[in-house]
Amino acid sequence: MNTGDTHIRDIRICQAVSTLSRPIADATHDISKIAFYVLEVETAAGVTGQGYLLSFHYSPNAIEGALRDMKKFVLERDYQIYETAQVQKDYEIESEYFGIVGLQRWALATLNVAMWDAWSRTLGQPIYRMFGCHRKPIPVYGSGGWLSYSDEERVEEVVNYKKRGFTAVKIKVGSPQMERDIRRLHLVREAVGPDLKIMMDANQGMDVPSAVKLISSVEDIGIFWFEEPVVNTDFDGYATIHSKTKVSLAMGEREYSDVALRELIGRNALDLWQPDIIRLGGVEAWRDSAALANAHNIPVLPHYYKDYDVPLLCTVANPYGAESFDWIDGIIDKPMVIENGFAHPREGEGWGFRFLHEFMSEVR
Repeated sequence: MNTGDTHIRDIRICQAVSTLSRPIADATHDISKIAFYVLEVETAAGVTGQGYLLSFHYSPNAIEGALRDMKKFVLERDYQIYETAQVQKDYEIESEYFGIVGLQRWALATLNVAMWDAWSRTLGQPIYRMFGCHRKPIPVYGSGGWLSYSDEERVEEVVNYKKRGFTAVKIKVGSPQMERDIRRLHLVREAVGPDLKIMMDANQGMDVPSAVKLISSVEDIGIFWFEEPVVNTDFDGYATIHSKTKVSLAMGEREYSDVALRELIGRNALDLWQPDIIRLGGVEAWRDSAALANAHNIPVLPHYYKDYDVPLLCTVANPYGAESFDWIDGIIDKPMVIENGFAHPREGEGWGFRFLHEFMSEVR
């Protein structure tokens, strides 16, 4: 434990890039680069915390501008490392003119995650102990099945997930030709057998009739849940799909607030809530949304950030599972261990891992 001076002394902005063997695509994105921005926040006592956001190849100048603006705002004031809520309140007021939704929120959330890392390290505790632990380990599913993959590449990926002990995989759908999605889902089921759970994700790339038709066309292979079948603001569309099919519906990764969650709860049109910790606003916003979901018996299945989500899922009453990508594993010191489809929160201080400095370049 290091309980010295907890004032924020410095914030560093860095970029890190992970290896991508080939471009990938889903129904609404073509991705050519796996890049991240890492914030390092340092206290006057020398304790450092890290937080990161996934940026891919999108808008680096805008992202760096948002991070620089926030850094300047924080360092010009006198904040303690534990004053996460105060920083958020003050910066939301500062950002009112252009609004806090968008990259301003991403920047603020990344700092929030880094502050929690530094504060937990100051206290010598892992994150999940800071909030109290409901349960562990946490189920984790393998994510991928990109539309840009050939049939062989997709089957190879899911078979590899099964060999690694995963018990569930998610496959991208939303091809221009629905028959291609149907064929590829059947190929996956044939390759992995009857016991592996298969989920599908359209990344908002379908309309309501197409989503309903796809669900009915693959009922025989047992789809476990369907993520983002239609655009995230089409609440009535979710309700229609939910009323006409039997598959569970999941969404949440696009949301900057809990508005969509409330709207879908009111329509009885959501089965799994998928908050993105960075887009939603950080640790407190993530946990608040989980509590709202829990009040309506909706489990939490967060988007992407398993290294943050697994420890946080241990602290809420309604964890369902976490999504696994391996994109940061080669550039951090302690990749998360996943065994037989489950992950334990790391026992080290803070989030329990750090980006390795040899893979980071400082943004000045």
